[in-house]
Amino acid sequence: MKYYLGVDVGTFETKGVIVDQGGRIVSTATRPHQMLVPQPGWAEHRPEEDWWGDFVFVTQKMLAESRIAPSSIAAIGTSAIGPCMLPVDADGAPLMNGVLYGIDTRAAEEIKDLTQRIGEQGLIDKCGNALTSQSVGPKILWLKRHRPHRFARAYKVLTSTSYLVHRLSGRFVIDHYSAANCSPLYLPDQLAYSDELAKDIIALDKLPDPAWTTEIAGAVTQRAADETGLAVGTPVIVGTIDAAAEAISVGVASPGDMMLMYGSTIFIVEITPKRVTDSRLWYAPWLFPGQHASMSGLATSGTLTHWFRQQFARELDAETAIVTLTEEAAQSPPGAKGLVVLPYFSGERTPIHDPQAKGMIFGLNLTHERGDLFRALLEGIACGTNHIFETYAEVGQEPAKIYAVGGGTKNRVWAQATSDISGRSQIVREKTIGASYGDAFLAAMAVGDVKVSDIEAWNPVATIFTPNTDVRNRYAKLYRIFRELYPATRASMATLDSI
Repeated sequence: MKYYLGVDVGTFETKGVIVDQGGRIVSTATRPHQMLVPQPGWAEHRPEEDWWGDFVFVTQKMLAESRIAPSSIAAIGTSAIGPCMLPVDADGAPLMNGVLYGIDTRAAEEIKDLTQRIGEQGLIDKCGNALTSQSVGPKILWLKRHRPHRFARAYKVLTSTSYLVHRLSGRFVIDHYSAANCSPLYLPDQLAYSDELAKDIIALDKLPDPAWTTEIAGAVTQRAADETGLAVGTPVIVGTIDAAAEAISVGVASPGDMMLMYGSTIFIVEITPKRVTDSRLWYAPWLFPGQHASMSGLATSGTLTHWFRQQFARELDAETAIVTLTEEAAQSPPGAKGLVVLPYFSGERTPIHDPQAKGMIFGLNLTHERGDLFRALLEGIACGTNHIFETYAEVGQEPAKIYAVGGGTKNRVWAQATSDISGRSQIVREKTIGASYGDAFLAAMAVGDVKVSDIEAWNPVATIFTPNTDVRNRYAKLYRIFRELYPATRASMATLDSI
């Protein structure tokens, strides 16, 4: 029997899975870690402890509990939050904490400078994306401007997945899907780095080598084997960002297929028949040659529920707090007694791309209880998700199928509100473990043991959330208010930053 190891590093925890040839989960393990917020607008992880340390922990635990011989692991797939920015020295040792994806907005000035110099339309034409807090190029420029000594010592600038693959195999590689987030330093039409748009950010040879996700990056080194318990020589694939692996795990494979990931953030991937160029969305080559992807995401979702629990439900047991809060939310009627929430607690990504956007709870009165607030929070995230759905429709890419995945699918109030507000159904697969399962599947693909369509057998459909037409009219009125609140307060939100 062959087995495949998948490990995904998320914002708040790392998940690992060992899967057999039929897609059955043999062993799982998780390990929590914290997102560091050293100052407003920043978001960081500790690479040695939170990325590699977690990988070692979950791998050792799964091998021990499953008693699978390490030599039976046919291939290893990894994914992680992204796009991140991590400078390392020639040995691959981190020079600072890893700067996280779009929720870290420290490079706002660099985004502005580069956009003014290159032009937004030029960026979209050449890179497929406007520069946003999701872009790695401005964060590298921030490093150069604000941490010049660390920049000077940097041998490579990696992403989170690239760092894991390097620790396993010794190679500095990145998949094309992730590399496309290095705007303005990567041109998707060429599938290569370029300094054509910005020559003063960084030398291109300091970036990891681009390759396709299911290419073999290398093999487990002796050092990595000693640390993890894996067998020397086990193939390690190039891997990808967590959201892409999660999309694979639920069967996103053809144009019109969309993945809706309920995680620390909402993240959406749709496979499209051609490149979509719209400043409100992100573009990247998909994981395989000749395919295209259009992405989008909210800055906060699961992160917001964690915040609410920590601030307003401290007396509840941490293990069951979200369940209790959801039960309270279920007692509140759809619309949460007239509350509307803007979930912009860390600025916002798509479609407004405003790092100065602020969270808002609108409509409070003395009759509202904690359950109403928590329901309104979930509905606010659902409204933000629907705003993204509408954006896809406006650019001619209305999804044919929406596959929902992630921990949020277990929260029926949240998932049902998303279908009710949007009027769209969501398909949920049997296994919702997410990106780590997708990593294992991609590892099996890399060594030729499965093809993309085999995910239907590995992970069949379990349930479908369908819209409740009885509440559609009520939600339509609240959604209209949701859409009006941000334009009406945008200037005041920006003013708050200067106070």
